[in-house]
Amino acid sequence: MRFFDFKQKEVINVKDGSRLGFVSDIKLCSEKGHCKQLIIPGPARVFGFFGREQEYRVDWEHVKQVGDDLILVECEPDKLLKNIEEE
Repeated sequence: MRFFDFKQKEVINVKDGSRLGFVSDIKLCSEKGHCKQLIIPGPARVFGFFGREQEYRVDWEHVKQVGDDLILVECEPDKLLKNIEEE
């Protein structure tokens, strides 16, 4: 599967049914070339005018299924949201 294919899929958390958004980036393992994390833009600040300061980071082991137009993940919602500056 190509990176472009991931960007076309919406990510949904089956734990609480929340729609996280669409994949914006993928973090890869440099040693093996495997997908390590999916990165999804977080909630917008002030009606989306001032950008975003947080993003959702979903570890690959939390991905349950990749479908034609959805990616289902199972994770605690409060542990997904991280500040963009955090590594």
